[in-house]
Amino acid sequence: MKPLRLQRVSEKPLLTPRQEVPWERDAVLNTAALYTDNRVHLFYRGVAHPGWQLGNDAPYLSSIGHAVSEDGLSFKCESEPVLSPAMEKDGSMIHNPEDPRVAKIADTFYMTYCDYDGVIVQICLASSKDLRQWRNHGPVIPYAKFGMNKNAALFPEKIQGKYGMIHRPEPPQCRTSEAAFDWDIWSRDAAYPGGMRLAFSEDLVHWTYEEAVLMGPRAEHWDNLKVGIAGPPIKIPQGWLVVYHGVDKSKTYRLGIALLDLKDPAKVLFRQAEPILEPELEWERCGDVPNVVFSCGGFLRDEKLWVYYGGADADIGAACADIGLFQSCPANDAD
Repeated sequence: MKPLRLQRVSEKPLLTPRQEVPWERDAVLNTAALYTDNRVHLFYRGVAHPGWQLGNDAPYLSSIGHAVSEDGLSFKCESEPVLSPAMEKDGSMIHNPEDPRVAKIADTFYMTYCDYDGVIVQICLASSKDLRQWRNHGPVIPYAKFGMNKNAALFPEKIQGKYGMIHRPEPPQCRTSEAAFDWDIWSRDAAYPGGMRLAFSEDLVHWTYEEAVLMGPRAEHWDNLKVGIAGPPIKIPQGWLVVYHGVDKSKTYRLGIALLDLKDPAKVLFRQAEPILEPELEWERCGDVPNVVFSCGGFLRDEKLWVYYGGADADIGAACADIGLFQSCPANDAD
């Protein structure tokens, strides 16, 4: 069976930083993506980091912007961000909102995002009825439970009467360490092997957490260091289609694909051995963080899987593939 591979819709980025817009002048990346009302909506991370690569004390500021397209290729970006740093909104402080993922559940859009206050990262939640006015709900997973936590996405419908979420706790060492980030920390705790986990809730406030790792790194593969969810799972007749990122020990980020059981998403029905997208173009290999393709969202449109992604943490592109190729894959390789 030929593995599924995404094909880029353009050799050039679809979105690049707008130099005249202060909150996104240095980078755009890691975008949520959804198709609704015959339009493609991106909720992307816009960054201002004047001089941070030079090691000075200039602030690193992250906001979440909104862009809309009729064809999924040419986008109109709003002038003001949806969520901004140092914003107190709906009774909860937003510090630096990062990596949004948006799911529509019934008639409401829910955005999970990472909030970084300079010390810790927490998963937070916002909601909207129209994709323009957002209510901020603050942290959704307590720091006391998992410590650092990233890469959270909601399922787009309830499962067995409960909301479902995939998230990835950081190793406990991240909770107390004041040293510079250490990539090898992922190999020091067998209980936190850089893998995704499930959580369930009846009200989006109180959560129960699965202890077992849903999908973790694979020692002999391209995702041998850590993995995390891309966008919300996509429902197809065969199961929940999951796009995820994987990192290898050379710190290269690629995208992979898997299939979860519809009624019991803890069951991994299929996980492709090969990546579906990897950094190959110049703007994917050279940027703020080299050798990165990182997605926070995708959707099905016209029988094709569309995935939007950040390249080298600096620009945004898109790629797609005929979903029929994946639907014909046998669900017998979950290793």
